Amino acid sequence: MARFNAPSETDELQEKLVTVRRVAKVVKGGRIFGFSALTVVGDGKGRVGFGRGKAREVPAAIQKAMEDARRNMREVNLQGGTLQHPITARHGAAKVFMQPASDGTGIIAGGAMRAVFEVLGVRDVLAKCIGSSNPVNVVRATIRGLTEMADPETVAAKRGKSVSDIVG
Repeated sequence: MARFNAPSETDELQEKLVTVRRVAKVVKGGRIFGFSALTVVGDGKGRVGFGRGKAREVPAAIQKAMEDARRNMREVNLQGGTLQHPITARHGAAKVFMQPASDGTGIIAGGAMRAVFEVLGVRDVLAKCIGSSNPVNVVRATIRGLTEMADPETVAAKRGKSVSDIVG
């Protein structure tokens, strides 16, 4: 069923292709080649999603990945153009460390993490990928860490303190 508000919803989204892989299925008559794509999508204002798509042709795989990413958008609490606090997250053997940076620092991060930060709207961040550098697991770990990040209001409410006590 067609949605009439879909074009305006996707117009402001930024899309980035992280990786394309050629995969082979071995059958009796030889190999059948296909393609797998990983993409990230964000609005530049704190929403991000990632998607994976598989098809026999590269454009079809990318299109499927973009649609999957748009369906799996998540909200992230940012502080201006950087993070709230340092975060460590992992997915499988991929471990990522992210910390806020001062204005003008820029995005200091590896390829897969950089794509996530760019579409998310983060301008200043220091990040490091430790362990596995598999792009799929790095993107999953990055998004997991970002969504688990707590804003000062939530921390203050949990601890029964004021926001000024938490921020310092």
